[in-house]
Amino acid sequence: MFRLLPALQKFNLRFFSSRPTIFGLSSGAGKCGVAVIRVSGDASGDVIGQKTRFKGNPTPRKAYLKQIYHSKTAETIDKGLVLWFPGPNSFTGEDSVEFHVHGGPAVINAMYDSLASIDEVRLAEPGEFTKRAFYAGKMDLTEVEGLADLIDAETEAQRKQALLQAGGELSKLYHRIRDRLVKCIAHVEAYIDFHEDQDVGDDVLRTVNKEVEALISDVRLHLDDHRRGERLRAGVRAVVIGAPNVGKSSFVNLISNRKVSIVTDIAGTTRDVIESYHDIGGYPVILADTAGLRVSTNDVIEQEGITKAKDYVHSADFIILLIDSKIVEEYMQTSAENVDQYLTYYLEQLGYCRNLLTDRQSMVILNKTDLISAKTFETLKSMASTELLSCQTQNGLKEVLKEISYHLQQLCGNPTKESPNLSQQRHRFHLKQCVDCLERYLHYMDEGKNVDLAIATQYLRNATRCIGKITGTIETEEILDVIFSSFCIGK
Repeated sequence: MFRLLPALQKFNLRFFSSRPTIFGLSSGAGKCGVAVIRVSGDASGDVIGQKTRFKGNPTPRKAYLKQIYHSKTAETIDKGLVLWFPGPNSFTGEDSVEFHVHGGPAVINAMYDSLASIDEVRLAEPGEFTKRAFYAGKMDLTEVEGLADLIDAETEAQRKQALLQAGGELSKLYHRIRDRLVKCIAHVEAYIDFHEDQDVGDDVLRTVNKEVEALISDVRLHLDDHRRGERLRAGVRAVVIGAPNVGKSSFVNLISNRKVSIVTDIAGTTRDVIESYHDIGGYPVILADTAGLRVSTNDVIEQEGITKAKDYVHSADFIILLIDSKIVEEYMQTSAENVDQYLTYYLEQLGYCRNLLTDRQSMVILNKTDLISAKTFETLKSMASTELLSCQTQNGLKEVLKEISYHLQQLCGNPTKESPNLSQQRHRFHLKQCVDCLERYLHYMDEGKNVDLAIATQYLRNATRCIGKITGTIETEEILDVIFSSFCIGK
């Protein structure tokens, strides 16, 4: 159980003692085979009696098939399962009951009407079950956020990341950092209080300083993740670019397996940025079709489309460059330069330099391979830096998707129990604040022998509070507990 500051403790006592019993639909909304309606609070036992005529509380965590009655009219609402979860061994930490009924709207509405008619029972507010679980110490804030992400996860990689966070892996990492900070504070305070008449030497401060340096290094390493976790949570922004009429819209439609963009033989059909959402290899992707790029045009609308495309490229995580392989074939037949040199020339025609592809994750696709000779195809196939594709025949699609998945993995990472992803901007902010406090501590300690250790300790306390803001935990007497467990004082 997490310890809270006295003011927050008083708030929690008021929160727990005055709050009513709540109910709500815990399964998905809409017509379904089974709907789970959860009730949580002190009146949960009475609700079972009124809804099922059950005498006394049932055996915990055992399903009972029962007639379920309306609390006010005594009419039968449905026949379903009833499960009893006495506190503290429940999701919210308080007495809870679940009704598993048929998921038709009429049944759910009747259950709602019946439960709302019971005194001291009301409909739960959004997130209120999880909020009560947090206050009961069942989960910290990172686990709460992970649970929300798990519910919202649309791809396999998102599910894995959210499950690690909801399971407490990120919380464990932050608690380990916080425990190290608490120990540092305890050692400095022990030095302040006992170094003159007890066996607490000057080497204690040197040990603390080394540990603070190690903490700074570890937190910075955690922050230096190129925002992989946040990108996985929100989706990778991928943009498809190329000259007019190279098949960008056809490519997006092929990946989408539906007509997202208009495809014609007229160059410059796409004038705006068109986004579509995809699950590629388990990773979430926001794929943007853009206007064909060229250095100049007299068409005002097309120019606006080119400007929007370039703005999107600037903010994109991943660039997919499409080239017409038929034009590459003609270039190879009339020029002594190779394809790699043509790529530089091609980018210049789009208004970019070669750094566009080297500064971030990118891939080059030679499209329309159904229009080139077999000899040219084999020549291009031997190049490791490009992928071959025909949107018309779908030849090469499997290889293209495999390469895209590889880049997405590089962009999103592969979170594990040992190395969970940092997935929230809120976490990043407080971790940076923590590092800043620790650096201030070291800078202050470097000023010489006249430093005030009480001030130095405050820097460490502020760093600890930064971590506490991530998890929702705040220390009180535990620093004193560490002092007496780490030093032989008063023997």
